[in-house]
Amino acid sequence: MYKLPYFTTDNQDEILDFMHKNTFVTLIGYDGEFPVATQIPVKTVVDGDSIKLIGHVMTNTDHCKAFEKHQNILAIFTGAHAYISASVYDNPKSASTWNYKTVQAKGIIRLLSADETYKVIKDLTDKYENPETSEAAFNNMDEAYIQKHIKAITGFEILVTNIEHVFKLSQNHSAENKKNIVANLERSDDPLALEIAKEMKRNS
Repeated sequence: MYKLPYFTTDNQDEILDFMHKNTFVTLIGYDGEFPVATQIPVKTVVDGDSIKLIGHVMTNTDHCKAFEKHQNILAIFTGAHAYISASVYDNPKSASTWNYKTVQAKGIIRLLSADETYKVIKDLTDKYENPETSEAAFNNMDEAYIQKHIKAITGFEILVTNIEHVFKLSQNHSAENKKNIVANLERSDDPLALEIAKEMKRNS
């Protein structure tokens, strides 16, 4: 990672909050020859001193087969990002850059049983579909339909062993530069640039 002291935080709650809000991760494993990856939603669970990532994948995939062979996993949490033009610096004859926020969590994966997988899928569905009001709620699905499709799915639990992050928001620039960067981002019609502007304001 491009990990410099001024692009990091000592606030662990801030890192966890980022993980809770950016649930659609890139999950990377190793099949013995090449890295394999998939993009999936995960739930970050804090249990005392331990952190776990919970989710599920299709069983008949290269990444699931790789997870069976090698338990070491990397999950990448990605937030907003934006190009930062040096044209707004007090010295515009400088290198432009990119601001972004990301967390990388390394850990050990455990593939779950059928019963555990059932609960993972129910919990995920209940998070996005109100069990009381949604016609697509888990409890409204036919049990035979669920059992038929769950056979093709494998749940997983990753025990996180290491977390690193980069919250790069022009912290190494002067107050005037940061003010100009935010103003320039706020003129953009790119929602990611606007989000970075908000992050920079919160960080100032």
